Amino acid sequence: MNIQAKPRKRKQPARNSSVPRRAVRKPDVRVIKLAVLAVGGQGGGVLGNWIVDLAQENGYVAQSTSVAGVAQRTGATIYYIEMMPDEGRDPVFALSPAPGDVDILIAAEMMEAGRAIMRGFVTPGQTALIASTHRALAVSEKVVPGDGISQSADVMDAARKASRRLIAFDMDAVAVAHGSVISASAFGALCGSKELPFTRAQFEETIRRSGRGVETSLKAFAVACKRAESGGEDIPASKALAPAQSAIMLAGPDADVAAWQRLVARVEALPEPVIHMASNGLAKVVDFQDVAYG
Repeated sequence: MNIQAKPRKRKQPARNSSVPRRAVRKPDVRVIKLAVLAVGGQGGGVLGNWIVDLAQENGYVAQSTSVAGVAQRTGATIYYIEMMPDEGRDPVFALSPAPGDVDILIAAEMMEAGRAIMRGFVTPGQTALIASTHRALAVSEKVVPGDGISQSADVMDAARKASRRLIAFDMDAVAVAHGSVISASAFGALCGSKELPFTRAQFEETIRRSGRGVETSLKAFAVACKRAESGGEDIPASKALAPAQSAIMLAGPDADVAAWQRLVARVEALPEPVIHMASNGLAKVVDFQDVAYG
């Protein structure tokens, strides 16, 4: 149930009764509707709080709500924010996004962008879609023997068609490279998109007011902001979606190194589709305990 507060009283100017009253139509004030789709651990709540603080500290009224998920990848959550210029009255905002009526959608992971499109939150001619192209695999992808990763290229094609504007790049990589988390780079991408009526200095001051991880957050913010300003869109080809195979180096006694190399040779003799999975699994268990355990 929405409860609307009483309007704040304003002093009315004196009116000369001899002057006829004219009807004056106030310009329409547009409510900005923004949704953030994130999964557990990505700082979606932090990002939502930053956006609300940014609005409220710069002449806007804002409301934030969230609907938490409980299943995929520690829970996918929708954070919904509505804001408008402060006119001295308390507006009644919606509590959740409506299909076909979202102005800005931030997806903190590629398939979350796909989920938003499927739910109708991304609309041609209205929605600016800001999405990270990295993947946090769903349970349905993890249980498939071999490579069960869904193809991001299909989601990107849909995103181009469904949105008014698309900004997409690996925001997680930007954050990790600067010792931060994706909420900082997503906030930078939002700033660089110029979709909100606030300056970069106002965005940065919002991060400073938070008082935690400020310097690393500002570094990730700056890089992501620049990428978004240039219209950054990196669309990985289908073949590039699988995790990159990297050489694993082991340091230690000669006997352990020789034992490790024998294990690697056994992995490389496996059928090609399972080599990557087996190699990563071997590295994890050896790192967890020792070569004998591997």
